Amino acid sequence: MAEEKKTITSVFINGLIKENPTFVQLLGMCPTLAVTTSLQNGLGMGLSATAVLICSNMLVSILRKIIPDKVRIAAYIVIIATFVTIIQMCLNAFLPDLASSLGLFIPLIVVNCIILARAEAFASKNNPILSAVDGLGMGLGFTGALCIISAIREFLGAGTIWGIELYGTHIAPATIMIMAPGGFIVLGLLVGTINFIVSKRKGDK
Repeated sequence: MAEEKKTITSVFINGLIKENPTFVQLLGMCPTLAVTTSLQNGLGMGLSATAVLICSNMLVSILRKIIPDKVRIAAYIVIIATFVTIIQMCLNAFLPDLASSLGLFIPLIVVNCIILARAEAFASKNNPILSAVDGLGMGLGFTGALCIISAIREFLGAGTIWGIELYGTHIAPATIMIMAPGGFIVLGLLVGTINFIVSKRKGDK
């Protein structure tokens, strides 16, 4: 039992930190750069992807011995698309403003390389519980990264956090930060900082 708990913990930490899909693996760059203009958008996209990751990982794991090897990728896409459609319908019903703001990036979760990669690399080789934990860890790692990038870009580019004005008209916001170049700048600086800290810690050891 202790061994299983340790395994579950390591799988979760792996997705959350060690193999963070955004800052370490640099996956899912399209939504990362496109929707992180506000914290609401970043959190909404991250949690939507997390829900799809958990559900699709579990179902792929349950069906892994049934799905023929030759059509496994097509089967994974159908499974992922099913859960994406459910998430999109829920957002349209309960959070229409967020659904409108995220636009096409919700249906594009279907082809998000993070989700397809976890189905192929992990869920198809592990049991449903570990697969769900892997989806949760990867999803929260992705969500955390989007929230950090979104908060920085919204603060610098609009002078707000979660729509709340912080420094009024006293300081002019740097509008470039909520444009495409701002996304590249923030992402690059964060990735560079994380790599510097990791390499320094390895050097100290």
